[in-house]
Amino acid sequence: MDSEGQGGADTYTHGHSEAVLASHRWRTAANSAAYLLGRLRPGMSLLDVGCGPGTLTADLAAKVAPGPTVGVDREPTVLDQATSVASSVRFEVGDVYLLGFADHSFDVVHAHQVLQHLSRPVAALSEMRRVLRPNGLLAVRDAVYSAFTWYPDDDRLDQWRSVYQAVCERNGADSDAGRKLPSQVREAGFTDLAVSSSTWTMADEASRQFWGGTWSRRCVDSGFASQAVRYGLASRGDLEEMAQAWSRWAETPDGVFVVVHVEVMAGR
Repeated sequence: MDSEGQGGADTYTHGHSEAVLASHRWRTAANSAAYLLGRLRPGMSLLDVGCGPGTLTADLAAKVAPGPTVGVDREPTVLDQATSVASSVRFEVGDVYLLGFADHSFDVVHAHQVLQHLSRPVAALSEMRRVLRPNGLLAVRDAVYSAFTWYPDDDRLDQWRSVYQAVCERNGADSDAGRKLPSQVREAGFTDLAVSSSTWTMADEASRQFWGGTWSRRCVDSGFASQAVRYGLASRGDLEEMAQAWSRWAETPDGVFVVVHVEVMAGR
């Protein structure tokens, strides 16, 4: 994804600060694509759209090896990191609306938390369908921010979510994209949908420190932070207070944060 909408592309709400990339590197097939793993077989060809720094891509590649895996992302510097993580994967700069592959090139097309950042998700899904082989498999997973829940309550975390959702809306994106996945996937021409849901649950000390730490930094240094200020949705002082709220949550012994996702597998 383009972090600042260069060349008229969609604006990536998160941007590519180190705190954002740290959260992306945390993703694995086990914690982010478990719904798909039972459908992967050695020898399949797989395309990972919006692959980011490549940790999830590398895990998927291991499941289909010796079949080829290709990762595509708009951000070249992120792909440099991905190459160091998964040397067996081919990584390319690419556009989700115009994938640089022939029709019917892949057995599996995967996209994790990509559609929520797009202004034209159905168009992107149609392009994913184009590069899938007959009887190929689409696998997409996206968050539902309005369904996130946490404890203890904190007005500044409520504000964080409201501002984040407003930034996404200003970018023409949808922070609740997960709940629309089935209808959008069907609209793009896919059939035989299998719909499920899963969560990331941050409740032990290590996960709270990680999640709270990354979001504390993202509130002051990320695409989200700079866009919130530029769009007049929050001041730097507001963002500093949100960052402090994240730090307080991370230090709460019984703190819980649940990230809700919807996931869809579908046939071409």
